Amino acid sequence: MIAELRALGWDVDVIGLGEGFPRPAPGTSAAAEARLAAVPGDRPVVVDGLAFGVLPEAAARLRASHRLLALVHHPLAMESSIPPDEAARFRARERAALACTRGVIVTSAATARLLVADYAVPPDRITVAVPGTDRARIAARDPSGRPLLLGVGAVVPRKGYDVLVEALSGLTDLPWRLVIAGDRRRSPATVAALEDEIVRLSLADRVTLAGAVSAEDLAVLYTTADLFVLPSRFEGYGMAYAEAIAHGLPVVGTTAGAIPETVPAEAGVLVPPDDAAALTRVLHRLLVDPAERVRLAAGARAAAARLPTWRDSAEAFARALGAVA
Repeated sequence: MIAELRALGWDVDVIGLGEGFPRPAPGTSAAAEARLAAVPGDRPVVVDGLAFGVLPEAAARLRASHRLLALVHHPLAMESSIPPDEAARFRARERAALACTRGVIVTSAATARLLVADYAVPPDRITVAVPGTDRARIAARDPSGRPLLLGVGAVVPRKGYDVLVEALSGLTDLPWRLVIAGDRRRSPATVAALEDEIVRLSLADRVTLAGAVSAEDLAVLYTTADLFVLPSRFEGYGMAYAEAIAHGLPVVGTTAGAIPETVPAEAGVLVPPDDAAALTRVLHRLLVDPAERVRLAAGARAAAARLPTWRDSAEAFARALGAVA
């Protein structure tokens, strides 16, 4: 995105605001505000929602002197497993922070609707900039072999890997294996619980938690997988779904958040979030019917051609910048 914005003529500086957001250590928020305040007031300042949503006081102090924009991937309160009191606190603080912006950039129309309905953001202040997807090599797949299922994303509650493992535990009479590629460091408790569940369900010889992998290794996984499966509880866009489609993979996901906008019907099958039984039924159908996987893969290849490029995304982003410049 930064490279494309620069190619469009924008002078882009990247400013680190510190670590630990959205639960920054004492002093981090004050240091972040100082860095934002040091930006000349005539330049648009885009603050990632992971930090901006917990900086309402700083936003209120800077709103008159600075051209603040927020980049919201998904509201902080939508992260799964957050205690209700903390979710309510996140929601109130993010709503207050967003009220101080001159513009809000979101990654999907679904997130835009959510901000209008639940965060009182005026629709005319929101710009949808769907993330770009790099064009990928689409490999020929042999549907007759042992299917490789792939899930991509950090091992955190929101991704629903616990639901996936539960669903697959009812399909041990069929040949399959699962690789989950995603950061294991963000929620050690989730990783430990998932590992315990895999052992309890006697799936250790079928399920691999690969951790974070390199871009090259991820590309190999996308090209060798037969089916992409990610039963997320919420997505503000769903970049991994788009990447799977770009590689011509049939997709199984959920109806949560922006996923139905990212995964067209011809490329995948969606089930309600947290519905392991429905997920089992869909996976059974696709595992026993290679022709159905081939049909969805053809739909994914067609959908891949319609995915926005990073230039498309940067042009939308630039419109939001231009509106406050």
